[in-house]
Amino acid sequence: MAPVTNGRVIFNSIPTGFPEPGVTTVYDSSQTIDVENVALDGGFLVKTLVLSVDPYLRGKMRSPDTTSYSPPFYVGEPIYSHGVGVVLRSENAGVKAGDHVYGTFTHEQFTVQKDLTKFRIIQNSQKLPWSAYIGVAGMPGQTAYYGWKEYSKAKKGETVFVSTAAGAVGAFVVQLAKIDGLKVIGSAGSEEKVEYMKSIGVDVAFNYKTTDVKKVLEEHGPIDIYWDHVGGTTLEAALEGAGLGARFIECGMIAGYNNGGEPIRNLFYVIGKSITISGLLVGRLAHKYQEEFYEVVPDLIASGKIQYKEDISYGLEKVGDVVLAVQKGTNKAKAVVVVAEE
Repeated sequence: MAPVTNGRVIFNSIPTGFPEPGVTTVYDSSQTIDVENVALDGGFLVKTLVLSVDPYLRGKMRSPDTTSYSPPFYVGEPIYSHGVGVVLRSENAGVKAGDHVYGTFTHEQFTVQKDLTKFRIIQNSQKLPWSAYIGVAGMPGQTAYYGWKEYSKAKKGETVFVSTAAGAVGAFVVQLAKIDGLKVIGSAGSEEKVEYMKSIGVDVAFNYKTTDVKKVLEEHGPIDIYWDHVGGTTLEAALEGAGLGARFIECGMIAGYNNGGEPIRNLFYVIGKSITISGLLVGRLAHKYQEEFYEVVPDLIASGKIQYKEDISYGLEKVGDVVLAVQKGTNKAKAVVVVAEE
């Protein structure tokens, strides 16, 4: 077989506001690969099938001089995120052609991988779509499951407020909360998302763009748990609407991702209400919950006890548009880029 195009998405420039498709990231089709003959040197050749686009990618689009918990993207190199691929050839005894692997993928159509420990071979006995393994059965689902298990201390009859409750993580949190017998308040940014929240069990679902968060929490609170993806004024309202001994799980603060950060002006409520605030990074809890997650969650999904929704785009050339949509919140569900079919 003659060499084929090996398209990739390159980090091209550091944005000062929202990432701009074709400027911040560019699709490059200049490289080729001979999939039948490329040297593996003890590794394995993977064809990328699906890639995840998540809010945290914006934090990697920074100067390498700015320190963070997560390493930056480097200008001129491919960006990367979680993905699923199929092994085409292998010289590693631990993986064979036809196996499907989940892990962190550079945004390229084909890659030669050397370290199998960075990937998980997916058995998928439930026959879920591969895209599920980068969403509800992947890192976003793990974030929800680990964080709820570790920090919520949920009790039946309590009230939880979930911001971005129609998103990949938030929707899972909602369903875990309902399983535990909680009243759920959920916010999202469109009427379509409000209807989706209702369909998965949110008791009080509202559009934060047209409804005042503070008033909703005054009417339906106080809240015992706040799962935060937003920060900014929504976090301020949650602090004011919290009950005594409330638990706040800080999973993201997207309100400040593209403008230098949003100040929080009423943190004094943390003292008066004895609020506990826990910062959540999924990788730091994997050692406690990962095996349990894979034993439990795929079956819950297959049985319909955990529902999910995806917003699918096709082709690596769409990645820049999807990154922007996720930052602006115009994606309608978990953002998935399908790179190739089997």
